[in-house]
Amino acid sequence: MDHLSGMDAAFLHLETPEMPMHVGSLMILDLPEGYTGDFYEDVKAHVGSRLHLARVFQRKLALMPFELTNPVWVDDEDVDLDHHIRHLMLPRPGTQLQLERQVGRLHSPLLDRSRPLWEMVVISGLASGQVAVYSKVHHSAIDGQAGVALAQALLDVTAAPRMVKPPRPRRRTNRYQLGVAELAMAAASNLVQQWVKIGRGLPTMARAARDVLMPVNETTGKRKLELPKGLSLAPRTPLNVAITNARSFAARSLPLAQVKHMAKASGTSLNDVVMAICAGALRRYLAEYDVKPAKPLSAAVPVSLREQGNADMTNQVSFMRVSLATDIKDPIERLKAINASAQVGKQVSGQVKGAVPMDFPSFGAPWLMTGLASLYGRSRLADRLPAVANVVISNVPGPQVPLYLAGAKIALYAPVSIPAHGMALNITVQSYNGAMEIGLTACRRAVPDIGDLADYMIDAAHELAQRIAELPAPVVEAPAAAAPAPAKAATAKPRAKPQLKVLRGSKAPAEAETATPARRKRNVAAA
Repeated sequence: MDHLSGMDAAFLHLETPEMPMHVGSLMILDLPEGYTGDFYEDVKAHVGSRLHLARVFQRKLALMPFELTNPVWVDDEDVDLDHHIRHLMLPRPGTQLQLERQVGRLHSPLLDRSRPLWEMVVISGLASGQVAVYSKVHHSAIDGQAGVALAQALLDVTAAPRMVKPPRPRRRTNRYQLGVAELAMAAASNLVQQWVKIGRGLPTMARAARDVLMPVNETTGKRKLELPKGLSLAPRTPLNVAITNARSFAARSLPLAQVKHMAKASGTSLNDVVMAICAGALRRYLAEYDVKPAKPLSAAVPVSLREQGNADMTNQVSFMRVSLATDIKDPIERLKAINASAQVGKQVSGQVKGAVPMDFPSFGAPWLMTGLASLYGRSRLADRLPAVANVVISNVPGPQVPLYLAGAKIALYAPVSIPAHGMALNITVQSYNGAMEIGLTACRRAVPDIGDLADYMIDAAHELAQRIAELPAPVVEAPAAAAPAPAKAATAKPRAKPQLKVLRGSKAPAEAETATPARRKRNVAAA
């Protein structure tokens, strides 16, 4: 049996019917030319032959007696593929909008905790003739980077699936769950190990806390007590509410090379450009609801704590806050402000990295954390408490080669993620095969028109690309010459305006500030 770490188990204990804690993906695939088979059966056979390549497919939870401590992972000897892999057909005409709505519905219910915590749905009936595959896995089993490793177990880099060595035969125990005494002994042993880990890590955590709260003054070389930067609360918006279990979803794509060019030309990072695009879209979206907070929106950005080469199927992640500078109208100035805020956030995250334990004592945690999570949701405190951040924005690097599932080429690979009480919108970006795939997942009550917000992200990318193209080229000084006449400095010339190609799901570019769409017919509370 494998014990869940404290961080992994937290995703179980904080889960409520309104706040499922699973992550997923939407793949749209091109079937091989002339294909006449049953793709659902092909996928089921393909996945069944590779279950042993990733333990998440064949392990389930065993609860501790009276749920006093975290559960453990145990092997499931009877994985029912007919339960985990299902098929559905879209109604005619099978549009992209219908597919996105279906993904929202599939992402809403909780996973069955008596089985391995994953599901996959093959969706046919698309008007394009393609087929879609939606999958979800509980976040207690994987984080974003571990999810990429999980995909590598199922996917291939050629249309012909690679040969996979079958698993070695294992002795069956024919036990559905472990005995009470066995679980109790395992819980006691794990509790001791957790306290030992905490004790060993205390010096590192103390040093990290000292570096954050008492940084060294660059002038005097002495430490001085001061609060970390960026601790101010975020403004309240219609996104910062208690959520329901109903989900809305939309996916869009942008060319990765052109987004990288925008980052290079502006002297910022790819993450900065992603957040600037999100900021431009959110600024326009909220303005249509007559919500224009004076303070800038803030994003909660996941930060991986995973060491290089670590492929464990566990969560190793923390968060940093980054200002989205939505109070700044000019996209370039907004991008610069986001870059400055991100630098501060990275500095603080680097300092606290050693202070974030991946495992910690868990006696009583299931009762306490589950009770607090339920109380927080049912009391709707998120509607009244100040917002720590307004939105979750995550950027996950992915493979830059075409991938195949059961012989079908993946044309789109969009992430589906987790909204939470107080942050009803999650924007996750994943790079794949030269594209930047954008997945927007939200509470449907808070963001019913998520397709509009997704389109505004494409428009914001156009606007930012045009403004970056208008920046003057850097001045290049001529080398010193022997002639007495001074060399003339190169004249700054504006760059040519690029045509930002949108891969799918875009409307015509629009000016976010001058557009006058109809106001939303919904009452919202502005901060």
